[in-house]
Parts: sequence; C-alpha cells; structure tokens
Amino acid sequence: MKAFKANASVIFTDATGCRVDTFVIFDSDPYTGLTHINHENLKVHADRLELHKNSACEHHMPLQDAFSFEMIRKLRDKYAAVDKTKKSTFSKISELQVFSQAS
Repeated sequence: MKAFKANASVIFTDATGCRVDTFVIFDSDPYTGLTHINHENLKVHADRLELHKNSACEHHMPLQDAFSFEMIRKLRDKYAAVDKTKKSTFSKISELQVFSQAS
C-alpha cells in the first residue's frame, strides 16, 4: 500500500480525470488506506494520488514561508476537531425505546 506523509505535495486525479495540485493534511491512515488532502477536504485512496515531481525529499514543505506553515497547522487542527466532533456525535446516539407495537 502506498502511503503519503503530512505536508507532502501531491497531484490528485478526480473521477473526471482532472488533475489538481494539493497537499496532504494528515498521514495516510494505515487501517483504511485513505489519505486526507486539502482539496475539498477529501479522504482518498492512494491510487488517486501521485507524489508531485517537485517533492524531492520526505520532509518537503509545500509552502515555504512561516505564514503558510501556520495556515497548514491551523487547517490540521480544524480537521482534527471536526473529526473528533463527528466521532463524539455518533457515540452519543442512543437507541429509541419502543413502547407499543403498531398493529
């Protein structure tokens, strides 16, 4: 299984064949094989991603200046909070009690 590291520059190919330069927000999930990318906040399989040719090394930053690095960090924190909210919402859903049977 191909895996991508956080902050890697990648090229995403959508269902229509359009190729989009984007970057990875979180490392690839080893259990599902999905990679969380910045483009439309998608989680996609590695076969739809290709490492950008300008990503020369493992620790490549897609955006070099400090402002961009801070923006990436804030995006990562935002998406982590969204995922945490989704998980807690699903865990709070309780079963409804049936008080009578419909005839």
